[in-house]
Amino acid sequence: EPFVADEYIERLAWRTPGGGSRGGEAFDPKRLLEEFVNHIQELQVMDERIQRKVEKLEQQCQKEAKEFAKKVQELQKSNQVAFQHFQELDEHISYVATKVCHLGDQLEGVNTPRQRAVEAQKLMKYFNEFLDGELKSDVFTNSEKIKEAADIIQKLHLIAQELPFDRFSEVKSKIASKYHDLECQLIQEFTSAQRRGEISRMREVAAVLLHFKGYSHCVDVYIKQCQEGAFLRNDVFEDAAILCQRVNKQVGEVFSNPETVLAKLIQNIFEVKLQSYVKDQLEEHRKSDAEQYLKNLYDLYTRTTNLSSKLMEFNLGTDKQTFLSKLIKSIFISYLENYIEVEIGYLKSRSAMILQRYYDSKNHQKRSIGTGGIQDLKERIRQRTNLPLGPSIDTHGETFLSQEVVVNLLQETKQAFERCHRLSDPSDLPKNAFRIFSMLVEFLCTEHIDYALETGLAGIPSSDSKNANLYFLDVVHQANTIFHLFDKQFNDHLMPLISSSPKLSECLQKKKDIIEQMEVKLDMGIDRTLNCMIGQMKHILAAEQRKTDFKPEDENNVLIQYTNACVKVCGYVRKQVEKIRNSMDGKNVDTVLMEFGVRFHRLIYEHLQQYSYSCMGGMLAICDVAEYRKCAKDFKIALVLQLFDTLHALCNLLVVAPDNLKQVCSGEQLANLDKNILHSFVQLRVDYRSARLARHFS
Repeated sequence: EPFVADEYIERLAWRTPGGGSRGGEAFDPKRLLEEFVNHIQELQVMDERIQRKVEKLEQQCQKEAKEFAKKVQELQKSNQVAFQHFQELDEHISYVATKVCHLGDQLEGVNTPRQRAVEAQKLMKYFNEFLDGELKSDVFTNSEKIKEAADIIQKLHLIAQELPFDRFSEVKSKIASKYHDLECQLIQEFTSAQRRGEISRMREVAAVLLHFKGYSHCVDVYIKQCQEGAFLRNDVFEDAAILCQRVNKQVGEVFSNPETVLAKLIQNIFEVKLQSYVKDQLEEHRKSDAEQYLKNLYDLYTRTTNLSSKLMEFNLGTDKQTFLSKLIKSIFISYLENYIEVEIGYLKSRSAMILQRYYDSKNHQKRSIGTGGIQDLKERIRQRTNLPLGPSIDTHGETFLSQEVVVNLLQETKQAFERCHRLSDPSDLPKNAFRIFSMLVEFLCTEHIDYALETGLAGIPSSDSKNANLYFLDVVHQANTIFHLFDKQFNDHLMPLISSSPKLSECLQKKKDIIEQMEVKLDMGIDRTLNCMIGQMKHILAAEQRKTDFKPEDENNVLIQYTNACVKVCGYVRKQVEKIRNSMDGKNVDTVLMEFGVRFHRLIYEHLQQYSYSCMGGMLAICDVAEYRKCAKDFKIALVLQLFDTLHALCNLLVVAPDNLKQVCSGEQLANLDKNILHSFVQLRVDYRSARLARHFS
């Protein structure tokens, strides 16, 4: 531990008798001083002793350092001597190695011609045997030496190719015959080894056959035997993937060019197995069942491309992507060339059938919506005047819109888009997708929605009809839902196919045009429906409102809070408001309700202008307007509520005392109104002709 002087002195004083208050002893400074002096002397003696020891150790250390330095110098000299010896030895080894290499070159220069001469002598000996017509050498008679015989006959066959035919025709034919026999034996041996599963023997035979013309036949035999028993299940694509996986592990151990052999196997599978399978599956339905044909084509093409993706992980040479694409194209090219025509034809017939089946279920004979000059003229007149041209049709509450039909049409189109994406050439994809979209527009938007709108418009009764049933808002509600589904499919399934092509703007414009065209008809139908609602309310007021309601015979015996006409009109309005809310969404609700509210206000305003009001009648009119105002609150439209607030204030002019007329007219709600309007309401009072009232209002 570190030395602390204070603590050391404290311990020394504590141990000294009289050095402190320990044990009740008195403090003795002399004794403590004596102890300190003695202890200092002891420390001095100890210091001298340690100092002598340190000096002795330093001397010893210096001596040993000198001896070590001397020893290092001696080792350095020895190392230099050893390095010189090593250099001399290295030079000597290099010299000897040079001599040995030179001698080896000389020996090789002598041995190579000798080996060639020996090889040529052997070949001449074997050639003589073919000349004599009798093969005596052990290499030709011993079946175990087929490898050596193959090497010899392959060389003799090359030599025979150079000999003139007229002099050596017989020997050339014998060599060729032996060449062919050995080739067949080697292939047979390879076949047997493959069946036994002897990979090493297969590798040996394949290496020998590599220099023979029949090497490709050996590969063909290997490919054929690999496929024996490989396609036993119903899923030919899974079988092919498993087979290629297995062969990929083995082919590198057998052949020197495994990627070529594996590529040839895959080519054989595609051109034989898959092509025949695809043909069987498609030709069966090609003429008779377009739906099944398209489903099978999409499924087979998808499974083939998935198989191709699995095969991409194998080594098939440099450009395996192009290789596999060509194989797929060779199988499907005859089916893909006219795919889109089949798709459009099927989609057209299928969509027409879905619509016809729906109309048949409704026992409805579809009307033809005319085209041409007269129809266009009627359409322009109707858009500008909002007049119903032609007889009204009773639809019996049927909207002729079906979500089931729409879902079926969209589902068929969705599947068509998926097939188009998979089966179309990338350059034709936007064009094909646009054709499918055009079919959707034709059958969903024109043949179904637009027809329902036309029928709905024709079914709207005239505004002066009594007890008319208004179903057009149901058409609006269903059309709105269908538009959302249509727009979702446009964004989810069509946009990805055309987003980067010129067809995008064409599709967007077509969609915009069809929606605008339908919005015009929807607006027209809603406007005419609102007119019919107002017409119904007019009939209620005409039937229920009596002149005596606002000019009762007995002013003191009025027991009702508001008139019967008011009750029925408010009940009718509340139902229509609820129906509008259920039929619209978003800002359309407020827009239609505001228009309905404004027309409602105008109707009540004009209706009140038709009567004369006594004092009690005026009070009843105020009560009616208060009820109308309460009904207007259900609209939740500020403008409508403001109009009825103003009307309520105007009705106060019917009951206010003549002396207070000017004060009421200058109130907050009436101050900004035209004086003629105020005057028109004051004129409705039965006491208007009194000089006093006329004087106060002038």
